[in-house]
Amino acid sequence: MIRRFGDSPEKGQQYRMRPGAYALLPRDGKLLITCQYDPDPDLQLPGGGIDPGESPIPALHREVYEETGWKISAPRKLGVFRRFAYMPEYDLWAEKLCHIYLARPLRRIGPPAEEGHEPLWVSPRDAAARLGNAGDRHFAAQLASRMQPPR
Repeated sequence: MIRRFGDSPEKGQQYRMRPGAYALLPRDGKLLITCQYDPDPDLQLPGGGIDPGESPIPALHREVYEETGWKISAPRKLGVFRRFAYMPEYDLWAEKLCHIYLARPLRRIGPPAEEGHEPLWVSPRDAAARLGNAGDRHFAAQLASRMQPPR
């Protein structure tokens, strides 16, 4: 059973399966996230849809670069969750199947290739509180708890 975060599916609404790959990208005690400004500002884990015929790892590399301008290495799958959402940029009701990876940000190549995105470095604790969906917040909180120095 795959854990669901967020709203329950609306009765009578048809949803299209939309698999995606997303990354937790820690470096020097911070986490690289993205702010997507359109249609409304939203803080997100970098990543996005896996295109038909595409595998999750190439999709992850492509999406992280498009949204942040960064190249990544050594992705390792942490888990998966699903959520039901309306995606206004696609006029689509989707059941999002979100594959979450931990990866290392290698270097910034340039600005995000996708318009309307801005890369941000925040503390994992801030990400766990401010990311726009509960599934992203859950995985960021797990990372934040592992990055805490022992007391």
